[in-house]
Amino acid sequence: MTASDAIPQPRERILQAAADLLAHGGREAVSTRSVSAAAGVQAQTIYRHFGDMKGLLDEVARQGYAAYLADKQANLTSGDPVEQLRHGWDLHVAFGLTNPAVYRLLYTDPRPGEGAAVMGEAYDILVRLVTRVAEAGRLRMGVEAAAAMIHATGIGVTVTLISADAAGRLSDHEGLSENTRDAVLAALVTDEEQAAAEDTRAALGVRHAVALKALLGEEALPFTAGEQALLTEWLTRLVTPAAPASR
Repeated sequence: MTASDAIPQPRERILQAAADLLAHGGREAVSTRSVSAAAGVQAQTIYRHFGDMKGLLDEVARQGYAAYLADKQANLTSGDPVEQLRHGWDLHVAFGLTNPAVYRLLYTDPRPGEGAAVMGEAYDILVRLVTRVAEAGRLRMGVEAAAAMIHATGIGVTVTLISADAAGRLSDHEGLSENTRDAVLAALVTDEEQAAAEDTRAALGVRHAVALKALLGEEALPFTAGEQALLTEWLTRLVTPAAPASR
């Protein structure tokens, strides 16, 4: 390795400068001027490598998210699907607390569209985990609705804990993540050992419909397009909670 090989190239210096500024000062601290000064480059160098500041911030978020996504992917391979959901929740919260600036950039920054690719990948993994629970016949509602509930509550808990940590009051929320996780999963997932004794026929029918819909997935079926569309519609209606009747 030559001496020049050990010197970070402009792109790496820009990314590191932006990541450091984001971590210490939040989104507002990351500007063309501040990144240029910290990285020792001209503004046009940033634009040449990343197009604009949006492109730079998206790449910072993508790199910060990379290890988390790798852990999420590894969590898909085997084991009890409900335990995988628990572990996936814990990974999400831990990532937020370890990388609060990147997490806020992805989940609470109001700029539309940014970070969508990496967030979409994480959400797809969540849907796949929930689908595995459905295929096991243990999900009480449709995959899409269950995934959305887990996603929304997980973000809420993580943002709450990040704010508490920043205020030095994280200990005030001890057990919040675990208790919320278990409450959400209890509402969504049937315990295998108690299911037979506790399920009503209606609840059992919903779980079987959820499982059938998940297992069919994109498989080719011996139906016409119209028949398959009708089957999908029936299964969707079975797994979707009915709206309460108006008085």
